Amino acid sequence: MSFLFVPLLALVAAVWYGAFAAAVYPPEAALPWIARREGLYLSGLASFALMSLAMLLAVRPAWLEKPLGGMDRIYRLHKWTGILAIGFGAAHWLVELSGDVIKSLIGKAGRLPKSQYDGLYAQLREIAEDMGEWALYAALAILVLTLWKRFPYHWWRHVHRAMPALYLMLAFHAALLAPPAYWAQPAGALLALCLAVGVPAAFVSLAGRIGRRRQMSGTVTGVNQTGDVMEIACRLDGKFAHRPGQFAFVTFDPAEGAHPFTIASADRGDGTVRFCVKALGDHTRRLGQTLAVGQPVRVEGPYGRFQLDRRDPERRQVWVAGGVGVTPFLAWLEALRVRPETAQPADLHYCTRDSAADPFIGRLEALCAGLPTIRLHVHDARRGELLDAGMLGLADGGKAKTEIWYCGPQGLADALKRGLARLGGGARFHQEAFEMR
Repeated sequence: MSFLFVPLLALVAAVWYGAFAAAVYPPEAALPWIARREGLYLSGLASFALMSLAMLLAVRPAWLEKPLGGMDRIYRLHKWTGILAIGFGAAHWLVELSGDVIKSLIGKAGRLPKSQYDGLYAQLREIAEDMGEWALYAALAILVLTLWKRFPYHWWRHVHRAMPALYLMLAFHAALLAPPAYWAQPAGALLALCLAVGVPAAFVSLAGRIGRRRQMSGTVTGVNQTGDVMEIACRLDGKFAHRPGQFAFVTFDPAEGAHPFTIASADRGDGTVRFCVKALGDHTRRLGQTLAVGQPVRVEGPYGRFQLDRRDPERRQVWVAGGVGVTPFLAWLEALRVRPETAQPADLHYCTRDSAADPFIGRLEALCAGLPTIRLHVHDARRGELLDAGMLGLADGGKAKTEIWYCGPQGLADALKRGLARLGGGARFHQEAFEMR
Protein backbone atom coordinates (compact mmCIF):
# COMPACT_ATOMS: atom_id res chain seq x y z
CA MET A 1 0.00 0.00 0.00
CA SER A 2 2.96 2.30 0.46
CA PHE A 3 3.22 2.52 -3.34
CA LEU A 4 0.17 4.82 -3.22
CA PHE A 5 0.35 6.43 0.23
CA VAL A 6 3.95 7.64 -0.08
CA PRO A 7 3.46 9.52 -3.40
CA LEU A 8 0.15 11.02 -2.23
CA LEU A 9 1.56 12.24 1.09
CA ALA A 10 4.68 13.48 -0.70
CA LEU A 11 2.44 15.50 -3.04
CA VAL A 12 0.55 16.91 -0.07
CA ALA A 13 3.80 17.86 1.64
CA ALA A 14 5.13 19.47 -1.53
CA VAL A 15 2.09 21.68 -2.16
CA TRP A 16 1.93 22.60 1.53
CA TYR A 17 5.61 23.57 1.52
CA GLY A 18 5.08 25.68 -1.59
CA ALA A 19 2.29 27.57 0.17
CA PHE A 20 4.37 27.90 3.34
CA ALA A 21 7.33 29.28 1.39
CA ALA A 22 5.06 31.89 -0.22
CA ALA A 23 3.41 32.92 3.06
CA VAL A 24 4.37 36.22 4.64
CA TYR A 25 4.32 36.34 8.45
CA PRO A 26 4.81 39.53 10.49
CA PRO A 27 8.30 39.92 12.01
CA GLU A 28 6.94 39.75 15.55
CA ALA A 29 5.29 36.35 14.96
CA ALA A 30 6.62 33.68 17.34
CA LEU A 31 7.81 30.39 15.90
CA PRO A 32 5.46 28.18 18.03
CA TRP A 33 2.43 30.06 16.69
CA ILE A 34 3.67 29.77 13.12
CA ALA A 35 4.31 26.05 13.62
CA ARG A 36 0.79 25.61 15.02
CA ARG A 37 -0.86 27.29 12.05
CA GLU A 38 1.19 25.42 9.47
CA GLY A 39 0.63 22.17 11.35
CA LEU A 40 -3.09 22.79 11.06
CA TYR A 41 -2.81 23.35 7.32
CA LEU A 42 -0.58 20.32 6.69
CA SER A 43 -2.57 17.85 8.81
CA GLY A 44 -5.87 19.12 7.41
CA LEU A 45 -4.69 18.88 3.81
CA ALA A 46 -3.32 15.36 4.35
CA SER A 47 -6.50 14.19 6.08
CA PHE A 48 -8.79 15.57 3.38
CA ALA A 49 -6.70 14.17 0.51
CA LEU A 50 -6.74 10.71 2.08
CA MET A 51 -10.46 10.93 2.86
CA SER A 52 -11.20 11.86 -0.75
CA LEU A 53 -9.21 8.85 -1.97
CA ALA A 54 -11.12 6.63 0.46
CA MET A 55 -14.42 7.91 -0.94
CA LEU A 56 -13.32 7.14 -4.50
CA LEU A 57 -12.30 3.60 -3.54
CA ALA A 58 -15.59 3.06 -1.69
CA VAL A 59 -17.64 3.18 -4.91
CA ARG A 60 -15.88 0.05 -6.22
CA PRO A 61 -14.21 1.56 -9.32
CA ALA A 62 -13.68 -1.45 -11.59
CA TRP A 63 -11.27 0.56 -13.78
CA LEU A 64 -8.81 0.60 -10.87
CA GLU A 65 -8.74 -3.19 -10.47
CA LYS A 66 -5.90 -3.71 -12.92
CA PRO A 67 -3.52 -0.98 -11.66
CA LEU A 68 -4.28 -1.72 -7.99
CA GLY A 69 -4.30 -5.52 -8.25
CA GLY A 70 -7.98 -6.41 -7.76
CA MET A 71 -11.06 -5.38 -5.81
CA ASP A 72 -9.85 -7.15 -2.66
CA ARG A 73 -6.81 -4.89 -2.59
CA ILE A 74 -8.97 -1.86 -3.38
CA TYR A 75 -11.07 -2.62 -0.31
CA ARG A 76 -8.00 -3.13 1.85
CA LEU A 77 -6.58 0.14 0.53
CA HIS A 78 -9.91 1.85 1.24
CA LYS A 79 -9.80 0.63 4.83
CA TRP A 80 -6.26 1.80 5.56
CA THR A 81 -6.74 5.06 3.67
CA GLY A 82 -9.72 5.81 5.88
CA ILE A 83 -7.76 4.92 9.02
CA LEU A 84 -4.90 7.20 7.99
CA ALA A 85 -7.32 9.98 7.05
CA ILE A 86 -8.99 9.88 10.46
CA GLY A 87 -5.55 9.67 12.09
CA PHE A 88 -4.44 12.87 10.38
CA GLY A 89 -7.82 14.39 11.27
CA ALA A 90 -7.18 13.59 14.95
CA ALA A 91 -3.73 15.18 14.63
CA HIS A 92 -5.39 18.25 13.08
CA TRP A 93 -7.72 18.47 16.09
CA LEU A 94 -4.86 18.08 18.57
CA VAL A 95 -2.86 20.81 16.85
CA GLU A 96 -5.91 23.05 17.15
CA LEU A 97 -6.05 22.35 20.89
CA SER A 98 -2.34 23.12 21.27
CA GLY A 99 -3.09 26.85 21.37
CA ASP A 100 -3.77 26.68 25.11
CA VAL A 101 -0.50 24.84 25.68
CA ILE A 102 1.46 27.47 23.76
CA LYS A 103 -0.23 30.27 25.71
CA SER A 104 0.70 28.61 29.00
CA LEU A 105 4.34 28.36 27.89
CA ILE A 106 5.06 31.68 26.16
CA GLY A 107 1.87 33.69 26.62
CA LYS A 108 0.15 35.56 23.82
CA ALA A 109 3.33 37.28 22.69
CA GLY A 110 3.96 36.76 19.01
CA ARG A 111 0.50 35.29 18.45
CA LEU A 112 -0.66 35.51 14.85
CA PRO A 113 -3.55 37.89 14.19
CA LYS A 114 -6.81 36.27 13.17
CA SER A 115 -8.11 37.00 9.70
CA GLN A 116 -11.26 39.08 9.74
CA TYR A 117 -14.25 38.16 7.59
CA ASP A 118 -17.64 39.82 7.29
CA GLY A 119 -21.18 38.92 6.40
CA LEU A 120 -22.37 35.59 5.08
CA TYR A 121 -18.84 34.28 4.49
CA ALA A 122 -17.96 34.74 8.16
CA GLN A 123 -21.12 32.90 9.22
CA LEU A 124 -20.43 30.06 6.81
CA ARG A 125 -16.90 29.71 8.18
CA GLU A 126 -18.26 29.37 11.71
CA ILE A 127 -20.70 26.70 10.56
CA ALA A 128 -17.93 24.88 8.65
CA GLU A 129 -15.68 24.89 11.72
CA ASP A 130 -18.38 23.31 13.90
CA MET A 131 -19.32 20.78 11.20
CA GLY A 132 -15.72 19.68 10.82
CA GLU A 133 -15.33 19.14 14.54
CA TRP A 134 -18.49 17.07 14.95
CA ALA A 135 -17.80 15.10 11.78
CA LEU A 136 -14.37 14.18 13.16
CA TYR A 137 -15.88 12.98 16.45
CA ALA A 138 -18.35 10.79 14.54
CA ALA A 139 -15.60 9.45 12.23
CA LEU A 140 -13.45 8.51 15.24
CA ALA A 141 -16.40 6.60 16.74
CA ILE A 142 -16.97 4.73 13.46
CA LEU A 143 -13.25 3.90 13.31
CA VAL A 144 -13.42 2.32 16.77
CA LEU A 145 -16.39 0.18 15.68
CA THR A 146 -14.58 -0.79 12.47
CA LEU A 147 -11.53 -2.02 14.35
CA TRP A 148 -13.66 -3.78 16.98
CA LYS A 149 -14.22 -7.03 15.08
CA ARG A 150 -16.78 -8.33 17.58
CA PHE A 151 -19.17 -5.53 16.65
CA PRO A 152 -21.78 -7.26 14.39
CA TYR A 153 -21.27 -6.63 10.69
CA HIS A 154 -24.96 -5.99 9.91
CA TRP A 155 -25.00 -3.21 12.52
CA TRP A 156 -21.63 -1.84 11.44
CA ARG A 157 -22.81 -1.70 7.83
CA HIS A 158 -25.60 0.71 8.75
CA VAL A 159 -23.29 2.83 10.91
CA HIS A 160 -20.72 2.98 8.12
CA ARG A 161 -23.36 4.42 5.78
CA ALA A 162 -22.89 7.72 7.61
CA MET A 163 -19.36 8.14 6.23
CA PRO A 164 -20.36 9.81 2.91
CA ALA A 165 -22.42 12.39 4.83
CA LEU A 166 -19.52 12.98 7.21
CA TYR A 167 -17.21 13.38 4.22
CA LEU A 168 -19.48 16.08 2.76
CA MET A 169 -19.35 17.89 6.11
CA LEU A 170 -15.55 17.69 6.07
CA ALA A 171 -15.48 18.85 2.44
CA PHE A 172 -17.50 21.92 3.45
CA HIS A 173 -15.07 22.46 6.33
CA ALA A 174 -12.01 22.16 4.07
CA ALA A 175 -13.37 24.39 1.31
CA LEU A 176 -14.44 27.20 3.66
CA LEU A 177 -11.51 27.16 6.09
CA ALA A 178 -8.65 26.71 3.62
CA PRO A 179 -6.52 29.87 3.46
CA PRO A 180 -7.83 32.08 0.65
CA ALA A 181 -4.29 32.32 -0.74
CA TYR A 182 -4.33 28.56 -1.36
CA TRP A 183 -6.80 28.90 -4.24
CA ALA A 184 -4.18 30.72 -6.34
CA GLN A 185 -1.52 28.08 -5.59
CA PRO A 186 -0.97 24.36 -6.24
CA ALA A 187 -2.46 23.65 -2.79
CA GLY A 188 -5.77 25.01 -4.06
CA ALA A 189 -5.55 22.89 -7.19
CA LEU A 190 -5.06 19.80 -4.99
CA LEU A 191 -8.04 20.75 -2.84
CA ALA A 192 -10.17 21.28 -5.95
CA LEU A 193 -9.13 17.87 -7.30
CA CYS A 194 -10.01 16.21 -3.98
CA LEU A 195 -13.43 17.87 -4.02
CA ALA A 196 -14.01 16.88 -7.65
CA VAL A 197 -13.20 13.24 -6.82
CA GLY A 198 -14.71 12.85 -3.37
CA VAL A 199 -17.96 14.82 -3.53
CA PRO A 200 -19.49 12.94 -6.52
CA ALA A 201 -18.40 9.63 -4.97
CA ALA A 202 -20.11 10.59 -1.71
CA PHE A 203 -23.37 11.38 -3.52
CA VAL A 204 -23.18 8.08 -5.45
CA SER A 205 -22.83 6.27 -2.13
CA LEU A 206 -25.63 8.20 -0.42
CA ALA A 207 -27.94 7.49 -3.36
CA GLY A 208 -27.25 3.75 -3.05
CA ARG A 209 -25.88 3.56 -6.58
CA ILE A 210 -22.55 1.87 -5.88
CA GLY A 211 -22.02 -0.81 -8.54
CA ARG A 212 -25.52 -0.22 -9.96
CA ARG A 213 -24.38 -0.60 -13.57
CA ARG A 214 -22.83 -3.99 -12.79
CA GLN A 215 -25.86 -5.40 -10.98
CA MET A 216 -28.18 -8.07 -12.29
CA SER A 217 -31.30 -9.61 -10.79
CA GLY A 218 -32.01 -13.32 -10.74
CA THR A 219 -33.56 -16.26 -8.92
CA VAL A 220 -32.19 -18.98 -6.67
CA THR A 221 -32.61 -22.24 -8.57
CA GLY A 222 -30.89 -24.68 -6.24
CA VAL A 223 -29.72 -24.99 -2.64
CA ASN A 224 -27.63 -27.94 -1.48
CA GLN A 225 -26.41 -28.06 2.13
CA THR A 226 -23.53 -30.39 3.07
CA GLY A 227 -22.32 -29.91 6.61
CA ASP A 228 -21.48 -26.24 7.09
CA VAL A 229 -21.10 -25.59 3.33
CA MET A 230 -24.01 -24.59 1.15
CA GLU A 231 -23.92 -24.66 -2.65
CA ILE A 232 -26.27 -22.10 -4.18
CA ALA A 233 -27.22 -22.07 -7.86
CA CYS A 234 -28.69 -18.92 -9.39
CA ARG A 235 -30.18 -18.07 -12.78
CA LEU A 236 -29.65 -14.41 -13.69
CA ASP A 237 -31.90 -12.33 -15.92
CA GLY A 238 -29.25 -11.66 -18.52
CA LYS A 239 -25.77 -12.59 -19.59
CA PHE A 240 -23.32 -12.48 -16.71
CA ALA A 241 -19.89 -12.87 -18.27
CA HIS A 242 -17.22 -13.74 -15.75
CA ARG A 243 -13.75 -15.22 -15.84
CA PRO A 244 -12.89 -18.32 -13.79
CA GLY A 245 -11.78 -17.27 -10.31
CA GLN A 246 -13.67 -13.98 -10.07
CA PHE A 247 -16.15 -13.11 -7.32
CA ALA A 248 -19.38 -11.12 -7.05
CA PHE A 249 -21.28 -9.18 -4.43
CA VAL A 250 -24.45 -11.17 -3.75
CA THR A 251 -27.59 -9.88 -2.02
CA PHE A 252 -30.00 -12.54 -0.81
CA ASP A 253 -31.61 -10.25 1.79
CA PRO A 254 -31.80 -6.48 1.11
CA ALA A 255 -31.82 -5.81 4.85
CA GLU A 256 -28.49 -7.64 5.20
CA GLY A 257 -26.92 -6.13 2.10
CA ALA A 258 -24.34 -7.48 -0.31
CA HIS A 259 -21.60 -9.95 0.62
CA PRO A 260 -18.68 -11.07 -1.57
CA PHE A 261 -18.68 -14.71 -2.68
CA THR A 262 -16.36 -16.39 -5.16
CA ILE A 263 -18.10 -17.78 -8.22
CA ALA A 264 -17.63 -21.55 -8.05
CA SER A 265 -18.56 -22.28 -11.66
CA ALA A 266 -17.22 -21.51 -15.11
CA ASP A 267 -19.11 -19.17 -17.43
CA ARG A 268 -21.47 -21.26 -19.57
CA GLY A 269 -23.00 -18.26 -21.30
CA ASP A 270 -26.50 -19.04 -20.02
CA GLY A 271 -26.63 -16.71 -16.99
CA THR A 272 -26.22 -19.49 -14.41
CA VAL A 273 -23.74 -19.08 -11.56
CA ARG A 274 -22.98 -21.13 -8.47
CA PHE A 275 -21.62 -20.02 -5.12
CA CYS A 276 -20.25 -22.14 -2.30
CA VAL A 277 -20.90 -20.49 1.05
CA LYS A 278 -19.45 -21.65 4.35
CA ALA A 279 -21.13 -20.78 7.65
CA LEU A 280 -18.47 -18.47 9.05
CA GLY A 281 -20.54 -15.57 10.39
CA ASP A 282 -24.06 -14.60 11.45
CA HIS A 283 -25.24 -13.95 7.88
CA THR A 284 -23.85 -17.14 6.35
CA ARG A 285 -25.16 -19.23 9.26
CA ARG A 286 -28.66 -17.81 8.80
CA LEU A 287 -28.63 -18.49 5.06
CA GLY A 288 -29.00 -22.22 5.64
CA GLN A 289 -32.29 -21.57 7.44
CA THR A 290 -33.74 -18.79 5.29
CA LEU A 291 -32.64 -19.37 1.70
CA ALA A 292 -35.05 -21.21 -0.58
CA VAL A 293 -35.45 -22.07 -4.26
CA GLY A 294 -37.36 -19.35 -6.09
CA GLN A 295 -36.07 -16.57 -3.86
CA PRO A 296 -34.91 -13.42 -5.69
CA VAL A 297 -31.21 -12.58 -5.70
CA ARG A 298 -29.14 -9.63 -6.88
CA VAL A 299 -25.59 -10.15 -8.13
CA GLU A 300 -23.05 -7.39 -8.73
CA GLY A 301 -19.83 -7.97 -10.58
CA PRO A 302 -17.80 -9.72 -11.61
CA TYR A 303 -14.71 -8.48 -9.80
CA GLY A 304 -11.27 -9.78 -8.92
CA ARG A 305 -7.91 -10.61 -10.47
CA PHE A 306 -7.61 -14.22 -9.22
CA GLN A 307 -8.16 -15.36 -12.79
CA LEU A 308 -7.22 -18.51 -14.67
CA ASP A 309 -6.07 -16.55 -17.71
CA ARG A 310 -3.53 -14.63 -15.62
CA ARG A 311 -1.33 -17.71 -15.17
CA ASP A 312 2.22 -17.35 -16.42
CA PRO A 313 2.72 -20.14 -19.01
CA GLU A 314 6.49 -19.97 -18.44
CA ARG A 315 6.23 -20.82 -14.75
CA ARG A 316 5.46 -24.04 -12.92
CA GLN A 317 1.98 -23.89 -11.41
CA VAL A 318 1.27 -24.67 -7.75
CA TRP A 319 -2.29 -24.11 -6.58
CA VAL A 320 -3.15 -24.21 -2.86
CA ALA A 321 -6.69 -24.20 -1.46
CA GLY A 322 -7.92 -24.38 2.11
CA GLY A 323 -11.54 -25.32 2.87
CA VAL A 324 -14.05 -23.14 1.04
CA GLY A 325 -11.07 -21.38 -0.56
CA VAL A 326 -11.25 -24.13 -3.18
CA THR A 327 -14.15 -22.36 -4.95
CA PRO A 328 -12.07 -20.35 -7.46
CA PHE A 329 -10.18 -23.50 -8.38
CA LEU A 330 -13.46 -25.32 -9.01
CA ALA A 331 -14.26 -22.64 -11.58
CA TRP A 332 -10.75 -22.98 -13.01
CA LEU A 333 -11.08 -26.74 -13.39
CA GLU A 334 -14.52 -26.48 -14.98
CA ALA A 335 -13.17 -24.02 -17.55
CA LEU A 336 -10.18 -26.27 -18.27
CA ARG A 337 -12.48 -29.26 -18.80
CA VAL A 338 -14.06 -27.32 -21.68
CA ARG A 339 -10.63 -26.56 -23.18
CA PRO A 340 -8.28 -29.28 -21.84
CA GLU A 341 -5.57 -28.32 -24.32
CA THR A 342 -4.99 -25.14 -22.25
CA ALA A 343 -4.41 -27.08 -19.01
CA GLN A 344 -0.70 -26.63 -18.39
CA PRO A 345 0.79 -28.93 -15.71
CA ALA A 346 -0.15 -27.90 -12.16
CA ASP A 347 -0.09 -29.32 -8.62
CA LEU A 348 -3.33 -28.62 -6.74
CA HIS A 349 -2.95 -28.94 -2.96
CA TYR A 350 -6.25 -29.07 -1.11
CA CYS A 351 -6.23 -28.75 2.70
CA THR A 352 -9.23 -30.08 4.62
CA ARG A 353 -10.01 -30.70 8.27
CA ASP A 354 -11.66 -34.07 7.59
CA SER A 355 -11.58 -35.67 4.17
CA ALA A 356 -14.31 -38.15 5.09
CA ALA A 357 -16.86 -35.36 5.62
CA ASP A 358 -15.51 -32.88 3.09
CA PRO A 359 -18.07 -31.76 0.47
CA PHE A 360 -15.49 -30.79 -2.17
CA ILE A 361 -13.15 -33.78 -2.52
CA GLY A 362 -15.47 -35.87 -4.71
CA ARG A 363 -16.01 -32.98 -7.09
CA LEU A 364 -12.29 -32.19 -7.21
CA GLU A 365 -11.42 -35.79 -8.01
CA ALA A 366 -14.03 -35.93 -10.77
CA LEU A 367 -12.81 -32.70 -12.37
CA CYS A 368 -9.13 -33.63 -12.13
CA ALA A 369 -9.81 -37.11 -13.56
CA GLY A 370 -10.50 -35.48 -16.90
CA LEU A 371 -7.39 -33.31 -16.70
CA PRO A 372 -4.31 -35.55 -16.55
CA THR A 373 -1.95 -32.55 -16.32
CA ILE A 374 -3.51 -31.49 -12.98
CA ARG A 375 -2.16 -33.45 -10.01
CA LEU A 376 -4.44 -33.36 -6.96
CA HIS A 377 -2.91 -33.62 -3.47
CA VAL A 378 -5.32 -33.83 -0.50
CA HIS A 379 -3.98 -32.93 2.96
CA ASP A 380 -6.22 -34.20 5.76
CA ALA A 381 -5.60 -32.38 9.06
CA ARG A 382 -7.45 -35.07 11.01
CA ARG A 383 -4.79 -37.54 9.88
CA GLY A 384 -1.98 -35.12 10.67
CA GLU A 385 -1.33 -34.33 7.00
CA LEU A 386 -0.58 -30.64 7.44
CA LEU A 387 0.75 -28.75 4.43
CA ASP A 388 3.98 -26.79 4.71
CA ALA A 389 6.14 -24.93 2.21
CA GLY A 390 8.58 -27.81 1.97
CA MET A 391 5.85 -29.99 0.46
CA LEU A 392 5.32 -27.67 -2.51
CA GLY A 393 8.39 -29.02 -4.32
CA LEU A 394 10.32 -25.75 -4.37
CA ALA A 395 13.50 -26.87 -2.64
CA ASP A 396 15.02 -28.15 -5.87
CA GLY A 397 16.09 -24.75 -7.12
CA GLY A 398 12.93 -24.11 -9.11
CA LYS A 399 11.57 -21.30 -6.95
CA ALA A 400 12.24 -18.55 -9.46
CA LYS A 401 10.25 -20.46 -12.06
CA THR A 402 7.23 -21.22 -9.86
CA GLU A 403 3.93 -19.43 -9.45
CA ILE A 404 1.77 -20.13 -6.39
CA TRP A 405 -1.93 -19.31 -6.39
CA TYR A 406 -3.44 -19.42 -2.90
CA CYS A 407 -7.00 -19.13 -1.59
CA GLY A 408 -7.81 -20.10 1.97
CA PRO A 409 -7.37 -19.13 5.63
CA GLN A 410 -4.96 -16.28 6.32
CA GLY A 411 -3.13 -18.33 8.97
CA LEU A 412 -2.13 -20.98 6.45
CA ALA A 413 -1.08 -18.29 3.96
CA ASP A 414 1.18 -16.68 6.57
CA ALA A 415 2.73 -20.05 7.47
CA LEU A 416 3.44 -20.86 3.83
CA LYS A 417 4.98 -17.44 3.22
CA ARG A 418 7.28 -17.87 6.23
CA GLY A 419 8.30 -21.28 4.98
CA LEU A 420 8.94 -19.95 1.48
CA ALA A 421 11.08 -17.17 2.93
CA ARG A 422 13.22 -19.76 4.72
CA LEU A 423 13.61 -21.68 1.46
CA GLY A 424 14.69 -18.51 -0.33
CA GLY A 425 12.79 -16.02 -2.47
CA GLY A 426 11.83 -16.25 -6.09
CA ALA A 427 8.39 -17.88 -6.24
CA ARG A 428 5.47 -15.61 -7.07
CA PHE A 429 2.67 -15.79 -4.52
CA HIS A 430 -0.83 -14.74 -5.61
CA GLN A 431 -3.52 -14.41 -2.96
CA GLU A 432 -6.95 -12.86 -2.86
CA ALA A 433 -7.73 -11.76 0.70
CA PHE A 434 -11.12 -10.09 0.90
CA GLU A 435 -12.41 -8.29 4.00
CA MET A 436 -15.47 -6.08 4.11
CA ARG A 437 -14.15 -4.17 7.14
